Amino acid sequence: MLLKSLDEWLKNILQRGNTMTEINKNTVARVHYTGTLPDTGEVFDSSLDREPLAFLVGHNQMIPGFERELMGSKTGDKIEFTLSAQDAYGEHNPDAVQEVPIEMFGGISPEVGMTLMSDLGPFRVTEVGEELATADFNHALAGKSLTFNVEVIEVRTATDEEISHGHAHGPGGVEH
Repeated sequence: MLLKSLDEWLKNILQRGNTMTEINKNTVARVHYTGTLPDTGEVFDSSLDREPLAFLVGHNQMIPGFERELMGSKTGDKIEFTLSAQDAYGEHNPDAVQEVPIEMFGGISPEVGMTLMSDLGPFRVTEVGEELATADFNHALAGKSLTFNVEVIEVRTATDEEISHGHAHGPGGVEH
């Protein structure tokens, strides 16, 4: 095909450049997102007031459904999707809720709503009695469907270093 002008040639190159890289394994995606609870519309997280989130695709950095829904997307794409609890943070596991003696908190006075760290990971205090407190080790969003509105800001091939480190480098990723 013979292009009529330099402007057409440049436009053709730029259009091809914007469509060449799709979100797939071993790419780095930079996205802006807003996550809401579909039942209430409550926003539980958003990147709109900070740098876009950068992540290395296919390396278990994101919840499984999030990556799956973005596969094949390109720079500039805007996508909305709802994930079941299973594809997000999993179902609520009653075995991950434990009663803990208050004395095990050391010098901390547990209060409902507190998030604390233990050798087993983070937990939320959901009840406090005279002698026992209830520790919920489930993710706060476990058991919930989640809706995401995502704008793909950039997609690029990951560097060998990013792949060996298992995470994205640069803006929105890991700086080291």
